[in-house]
Amino acid sequence: MFGRPEYAQVNERVNQVFAERETVIVSHRGCGVGTAAPETPLAVAGALKSGADAVNLDVCASSDLTYYCFHDGYEAELLGIDANLQTLTTAQIDKASYIWADQPAHPQRVAKLLPLLREFAGQTLFFLDRSWWRWPHLLQALGFLKMPDQIVLKCPARENAALEQLRRFDAPYPLVPICADLAEANAVLDDPKLNVVGLELLATTPDGPWFDRDTIDHLHARGAFCLVNTLSLTTGVPLFGGLDDNSALTTTPEAAYGPIVDLGIDAIHTDWPWLVRDFLDARHTPARSMPSHLEAVS
Repeated sequence: MFGRPEYAQVNERVNQVFAERETVIVSHRGCGVGTAAPETPLAVAGALKSGADAVNLDVCASSDLTYYCFHDGYEAELLGIDANLQTLTTAQIDKASYIWADQPAHPQRVAKLLPLLREFAGQTLFFLDRSWWRWPHLLQALGFLKMPDQIVLKCPARENAALEQLRRFDAPYPLVPICADLAEANAVLDDPKLNVVGLELLATTPDGPWFDRDTIDHLHARGAFCLVNTLSLTTGVPLFGGLDDNSALTTTPEAAYGPIVDLGIDAIHTDWPWLVRDFLDARHTPARSMPSHLEAVS
């Protein structure tokens, strides 16, 4: 079981998903391909139909505190506007559209966070990224949805101010701290006021601390699943030692994702959920069986 026993009820859906999958596939912003813009209901639906078990969304807020699914900084590229969304009002954002995907019959607007989550109530897990500096106001807004078991918060383990706000908040949302080393991981796992269900393991070099099966087993024993990010950033900074989606395309999925699975990593955050799905199927992994580290506590 992932997470502390006292938070078992809110963590039930997380544990169910991880018990059903050998490797959980987390889709980055949904599948924003073709005429489906990223981080929209259409992209979420596409991700779920393309093998994803969960969807990672970025959180952005208007100047008058309406929450949207958008990674600020990409406004010019995606929306064709020269302004940060956080400086715009709700009325201004609602007029914006994705410049390549917007069609008269199928408008592609920036999706409001709360309605999108509500649309998929009961259907999937959502990992919410880039939201920690908006706690606790965002958490209060999420409370009206009454779906805490579907919402997994992400936050760098070094963001002490944000984690302190979460400690003081009544609802123990499942949390996945982003950790660069074992000291950061152990610190958040030692904290009884945080509902840590998993860890995102960050490794900018291939000789980092996470490339050791005993270390991964240690984190499992402490009640945390392990997630790695295989996105290929435009900055070129590796997120897991160079094992990423681009290398899966330029070499083979086995070369990119195989070492990750062999380490015992529980979840892969990817732009290509169908590629990871097909790789796992081709490997003949028992994708519907319970992982060994969960069998012992079931």
